[in-house]
Amino acid sequence: MTVSKGLYIKRCVTAVIFFAGLALLLCLVSAVFVPKDNTPQAGMEEEYANGILGEPEKTIDVLMVGDSYSYTSTIPPQIWKETGITSYICGTNDQSLDYTLVMLERAFRRQDLKVVLLEADSIYREITPFSLLTGFLSSVFPVFRYHDRWKSLREEDFMSRPAYTLTKDYKGYRYYTKIVPAPETEHMEKTEEAQSVPASCRQYMRRIRKLCDSHGAVLVLVSAPNRAYWNYSRHNGISSLAEESGCDYIDANLAQDRIGIDWSHDTCDGGDHLNHAGAVKATGWLTEYLTALGTLEDHRGDTKYAHWDKALRKYEKQVRREDI
Repeated sequence: MTVSKGLYIKRCVTAVIFFAGLALLLCLVSAVFVPKDNTPQAGMEEEYANGILGEPEKTIDVLMVGDSYSYTSTIPPQIWKETGITSYICGTNDQSLDYTLVMLERAFRRQDLKVVLLEADSIYREITPFSLLTGFLSSVFPVFRYHDRWKSLREEDFMSRPAYTLTKDYKGYRYYTKIVPAPETEHMEKTEEAQSVPASCRQYMRRIRKLCDSHGAVLVLVSAPNRAYWNYSRHNGISSLAEESGCDYIDANLAQDRIGIDWSHDTCDGGDHLNHAGAVKATGWLTEYLTALGTLEDHRGDTKYAHWDKALRKYEKQVRREDI
């Protein structure tokens, strides 16, 4: 039985009205469910990484994103002390590039970033079609990301707009002092093999590069010291991707003699992540790279950045306490 043209048009119009109404409803509900502050109590996820939202606008020059290697190998207060360059780490555990893009979009709304450092290990975390779908829905309708908040909604969630107050004195860095030595193995034996980057990750790399370009930020791929899971084949794969993407790639695993990592002392979990002693060394190496760029300003002495001196004092107090 054929459907008349008039009935077909009526059904199409009905469907359009239904989906338009559904989209409007999701937008209204999302406005309620989005956390109105970036504190855990307000429902914000990943409080350390999202502490970037509480930083004064246009005061962060360097942002590091990626998985756990980002927040265990870089110390923003140390970079500030040595150079006056402001940096923040929006790294999260097992971060894949779809969430990296979310973190970057949030940061760019408030910060005029000059350099974005992307931990290369994240580029090998394959993004499934389901993750792509949920990521898209969460970015368009945040209620999908914060649906669990229905249990803790407060009056201000219905009446106010987001106003972020939380930041972290260590600027996203996680302070670990535990020592678990790594096995005596050579993890960077040279090879011509190159581990390929998943197609979904290449797609997101293009989007990340486009986002950085649109804001005038330089994208740099970085590999933190990692004896447990990094190797020359992965290095080659990222080198090829960096060349394809037109961005720099720096690998601390090829500069270990210069950095001075002691794998019997500078790791907290057998060579996977650095502890604080290792992070100090890796940060010194990264600071040399940032300084050599010649594009980042020294903000020391500027009253607008006085809160960085306060954060540095807290960080140094923590270090002194651990050294006792």
